[in-house]
Amino acid sequence: MIPWLDNGTPLPPPAQALREPNGLLAASTDISATRLLEAYRQGIFPWYSAGQPVLWWSPDPRMVLFPEAFVCARSLRKTLNRIARDTRWQIRIDSDFGGVMQACAASARSGQDGTWITAEIIAAYTGLHQQGLAHSVETWCEDELVGGLYGVSLGRMFFGESMFSRVTDASKIALAYLVFFLRNQGCRMIDCQQNTAHLASLGAHEIPRSDFLQQLKSLIAEPQIIWPAQLHRTF
Repeated sequence: MIPWLDNGTPLPPPAQALREPNGLLAASTDISATRLLEAYRQGIFPWYSAGQPVLWWSPDPRMVLFPEAFVCARSLRKTLNRIARDTRWQIRIDSDFGGVMQACAASARSGQDGTWITAEIIAAYTGLHQQGLAHSVETWCEDELVGGLYGVSLGRMFFGESMFSRVTDASKIALAYLVFFLRNQGCRMIDCQQNTAHLASLGAHEIPRSDFLQQLKSLIAEPQIIWPAQLHRTF
């Protein structure tokens, strides 16, 4: 059994999460920017489908990417070299946060019938974005949004949420620029939430939840990263 949270009821500690399904911690009817901030500070995130209650998770182990461990494949590096010389391409920050979320919601996911990025999810993350705590990294080509990702930034920690591509490698381009930017800013860990083969191929790996929470506590206490309007190649 998991607790049902009324509005204003605090989230339980991650140690109370179920082993099966791994990490399920609580359910609620509400999701807001305030609730999201409470959750991220404790290593908890929402994941549910339309028509379900809001389900809160903190799996053990936790999938993370340390920026220095990012694997930039030779083919991706060639692409990055090419677009760095091509003025049609830009990597922008927060120029269309809502558009990125909508595109992520519309992207087909293997093994999923629908999207977990519901209207209420978009509203909650937009609230964090308006507070300067949620950001989108966007790949643009000829002034068209062709890929990107979004997530939450607290202290020197980034929590990745979702990504999309409309052209080949557009989301990987955004991720590569994000990783190198975060590394230069002293960000030492990117939360990837759950294990996938795609994330593992990029250098992400699982760590015990206890280690994740210990590092999280330290990293979110550090000064906030200052985000520019555009990312330039620094690698």
